[in-house]
Order: sequence, then C-alpha cells, then structure tokens
Amino acid sequence: MEQITERLMNWASILDPATRAQAEKTARMPFIFPHLALMPDAHLGKGATVGSVIPTLGAIIPAAVGVDIGCGMIAVRTPFTGDDFRSRRLAPLRQAIERAVPLSAGKYNKTLTDTARERVEVLDRHAEDAGFDPASYAGNWRLQLGTLGSGNHFIEITLDETDRVWLFLHSGSRGVGNKIAQKHIRIAQQQCERRGIDLPDRDLAYLVEDEDRFWRYVQEMRWAQEFAWLNREEMMDRVVRCVAEWTGRDVERLETINCHHNYTERETHFGKQVWLSRKGAINAEEGRPGLIPGSMGTASYVVVGKGNRQALNSSPHGAGREYSRSAARRAFSREDLRRAMVGIEYRDTDAFIDEIPAAYKDIDVVMEDARDLVEVRHTLRQVVNVKGD
Repeated sequence: MEQITERLMNWASILDPATRAQAEKTARMPFIFPHLALMPDAHLGKGATVGSVIPTLGAIIPAAVGVDIGCGMIAVRTPFTGDDFRSRRLAPLRQAIERAVPLSAGKYNKTLTDTARERVEVLDRHAEDAGFDPASYAGNWRLQLGTLGSGNHFIEITLDETDRVWLFLHSGSRGVGNKIAQKHIRIAQQQCERRGIDLPDRDLAYLVEDEDRFWRYVQEMRWAQEFAWLNREEMMDRVVRCVAEWTGRDVERLETINCHHNYTERETHFGKQVWLSRKGAINAEEGRPGLIPGSMGTASYVVVGKGNRQALNSSPHGAGREYSRSAARRAFSREDLRRAMVGIEYRDTDAFIDEIPAAYKDIDVVMEDARDLVEVRHTLRQVVNVKGD
C-alpha cells in the first residue's frame, strides 16, 4: 500500500500517471471521507477511476458509481469434475449457451422465461414502491432481464485447482441501468452548474443529500442494482439448464456467490456513516466471499475478504485494462488472440481482439497487490468462454 496523499491510498503497483492524476482529482473533492482507496486494477474511467473506492459525506457522484450500475459477477460450484467435460466436444455446449442467453449490445429476449417473469414481478413491485416507471427509461426493460451485453461481459465454464467445475459469469443492469445512470449524471452536472461549482472534471458532478434529486437517484440506482443482481441469477439459471442438458445430469449448486462491483451502499468507516461507491471494486469485509475475474484466457479467483480497514473493506474486481480498446486493436491480431486462447472453447472472431488478455494488467500482479485485501480460496481456469460482439 502506498499513501499518495493524505486523502488517497493506493494498492496498485501498475499505475500510469494519467490514472493517478484522475484519482487525485477525485480525492480532493471536499466531501471525501476519510480517503479514496485505489485498487490494484485501477485504470482511467469516466470522471472517476475504475478500480476506486470513494467514501462521501452528504453527496454522491453518479459517474463514480458508473453507467453499468450493479455490474458484477456470479459463480456456481457444481459436483462435476473436468473428466465429465474433457471426454466430450465443448462446442455444442458453448453454442447452446449462446442460444439460451442473448449476447451483445442491444440484443434482448423475445419472450420471458417463467423464472424471468417471476423476477420481473419483483422488480415491478419495487419500482412502484420507489415511485418510478422503468419503462420511462427503456420500454423493453423486462426483455433485458437475462441478457449478457458485450465488452468484457462473459459466461465461462471453469475448473478450479482440484478439477471441480464452476459456472461463472459477468454482467450488470444492461440498457435500462445505463439510461438511469446517464440521466442522473446529467442532472448532477446541471445542479453543479446552477450552484456555480467549479469542478476539476465535469464528470465529477455530484448530488447533495438535502435535495430531492439525490434521493431520486438513490432509489433508482438501488433498483438498477437489484436488476443487475437478478439479471445474473436469470442467466445462471439458463447456463445451468444448458449444462444439465449437455451432460444429461441434474446440476446441484454446491455453492453460489453473487457480488456487485459497480455500486453504492451506506456503510460505516472510521466512525462515520458514508455513501461508499465502489467503481470496479468488491466488498471484501472480513469473511465475505467474492469473485475476481481475470481476462478471457487467464485465471479468475474465488476469494474471501480480509476486512482491510485502510482499503475500506474492498478489493479489486478484475485485471484492469492497460490498453484502450482502440489501442488493443492496433497492437494485437486475431492470431495473437488464438494463441492466447489455446485449449479454450470460444467463438473465434475479430470482434474479441480488444479483449485479448494482453490488453489487461497481469492478473497475477493484481492478486499479489491484493494480498492484504483478500485470501484466495480457489483459482479458476476456463475451458469454455462465451462473449457478445
């Protein structure tokens, strides 16, 4: 851990100057308490740094929560072993998952499954309780439940260090969550302009707790976080069904872990109640299970938190980009991606070049930097990878 300033603590050994400067701007905001914690996977983000933990008193920066509200991971440990999978072709299983879960930006369900319908009913009730209509953001929001999206979102079949099979996926609140976030980022900017506040970055605009706009954001953000949680559950149900059909055996869920890594919660740190925004970080309070994915082609980790007080009970959420998407496309080729994915069943396409493992920080370095934040319980290596274009 490196203390950069009184209000910024850093756990990243790989940290470029632009990312450090961005984090310092956020740390200087007047309502940060006690300090901003920069995680090992930190990299440039919109306004606030991805891989930062931002505690605030009486204010929230919507862009510090991010535009994919509630994005996170879910993993299920199964009774299967690698031997159950190595003896059969994996391509049919990958293709079945690709048919069961709509992939890519703007791709949604045509109808609701029974389980999705039940989850939608829960979300309908909670939106009504919160006093807003999600259809005002996305008329088809119900059909978005159970869809993956694109970018670094993925579904994987993985093996741990004892050859046990885990099902693992990464996604968030999809288009409806994005629109909720974008609206409130704009409102925060308008509110700061109205007050004549000179911001170091327009995307650090904030909402203050004594105004109705603040509580409207909190209500809708919490709804989007729940949508993201249930979205992952719905997709996992479908992946489980695909595995059951492919193996011809029921899938017993021996352990399930579901966690956000783009969200805000009310927490107590250093004796004060704060709004804690984790933008690319997971809750790593003592004894809490969590998930830290690598990139496609590298290891992911099942961890348990150590409750590091200085890190605000947080840990990294993944590898963190070293190359932007456009830079990765200039630097790497489809052949480079094929070499990185040897032994893994995936859809071979140019669309994934910007997701090549080399575009990300070395996950082993990230986990070494996180040794005071989490304990590794399991190391997972994928045998099947599913992504959206």
